[in-house]
Amino acid sequence: MGLLGRMSSPGRMDPLGRMKSMGWVGRLGDEGREGRLRAARGGRGMAARGGRGMAAGLGLALLAGGCGSVASQPAAPSPAVPAPLSLSTSTDAAGATWATVPMGAASGADEFWELFVLPGGGQWSLRTPPDIATNGAIVLAAPDAAGPAGASGSSGTAGAGGTGQAGGGPLVAGVRPSLDLAFSPITSTSDLGRSWTVSPPQSGLADVPDALAAAPGAPGGSGGSGVRLIGLGQDGAVSVTGAADGTWGPLTTERALASAPAARDCDLTGLTAVAYTPAGSPLLAGTCGRGGRVGVFGETGGTWHLAAPALPASLGGQAVRVLRLSRSGHQDVALLEAGAAPSISLLAAWSSDGEHWRLSPVLRAGGSAAVSASFGDGGVGAVLAGDRAETISGPGSSWRRLPARPAGRTVTLTLPGAGPIEALAASAGTLTVWRLTGDPGAWVKAQSVKVPIQYGSSS
Repeated sequence: MGLLGRMSSPGRMDPLGRMKSMGWVGRLGDEGREGRLRAARGGRGMAARGGRGMAAGLGLALLAGGCGSVASQPAAPSPAVPAPLSLSTSTDAAGATWATVPMGAASGADEFWELFVLPGGGQWSLRTPPDIATNGAIVLAAPDAAGPAGASGSSGTAGAGGTGQAGGGPLVAGVRPSLDLAFSPITSTSDLGRSWTVSPPQSGLADVPDALAAAPGAPGGSGGSGVRLIGLGQDGAVSVTGAADGTWGPLTTERALASAPAARDCDLTGLTAVAYTPAGSPLLAGTCGRGGRVGVFGETGGTWHLAAPALPASLGGQAVRVLRLSRSGHQDVALLEAGAAPSISLLAAWSSDGEHWRLSPVLRAGGSAAVSASFGDGGVGAVLAGDRAETISGPGSSWRRLPARPAGRTVTLTLPGAGPIEALAASAGTLTVWRLTGDPGAWVKAQSVKVPIQYGSSS
């Protein structure tokens, strides 16, 4: 089936066909779809980039910004290239808890990323956008990152859904390029995934969980989701949409940011996340190769500036990468990783204005690097290498080590504010939901969802 990988409903134009009919695919052009390189994350540098932009005519913004630091430090020794953070994650948004996980085969054309939704008080249901090949992963964004709105639930059968209404605007999903899909379809839902509206595609989202973000506020305009989006491309270009028609235009590039004096001082090695402040200003995050710096940048009136939290003195001199940066509730949340195995440390950080940050206690993870991370109304959750998982409920609280995580090819934490922590364990075509109960806690099987994987449909 090539690009689509899923059959369209009878009488319904598939999103790719709709993109072609509206001229969106043609606008991308060969220049924006060939020779793309993956956006740097952690130890992945920019030197290999061929310098080709997202589309012809992308301008380079002149940036002034920097990386937060404890004090001036010499360049940190180059650590081994860290493992990339999985795009398997969950978030509370659009009136529900959402999770995206890989299912089917372990890799290749028969691995499909699926989207699940948990309405308040309900059960998990399959809500993957139809008619799009999701082999490359699904990235989520929402203008209002508030949690469940008390929608009623449904059975756990794949395809069955809750009956409540979503709150806080649409959920936007971007699908990463894979196989023959050379760009990123963008689609949104305002009814808990029962129907989806196609928007102009992005040229190709980066392989990071926060490659897409939505500006806060009520949707407006007539194009697609009607919300302003910011996207990090796999070529290092940062682009934004206009709410009026949803078309994408350039904001800046990773290369331009790295050439700014303050960013050169931090030795920026790659961008890892895009976000918006609660006031609607863009935020960019990345990895600083120089010790003691944190790469978070804010933009005001076309000028970029330092917006990074200062590290505790105990972590001075250590290389830091921003694993996650996203809006959760009415604040921005970041997850930072400092150092390298066998002395890895994790910190969470919260900001209500994108400028001033409150830090969590330092979590000494030793040799256990973060595998995936989730944000929700219930806090921050991190799955670490091995069978370890940790959560923290918010500023002023302490990290909590969870029981050994359940078995599964991938395990994703969910942290709804109105319910217990759950772990979604995916294996082939079965998603098993494990609920944390009791004190100190134990995982109890709560639900099983069978997913009809269309093996061979993307070959």
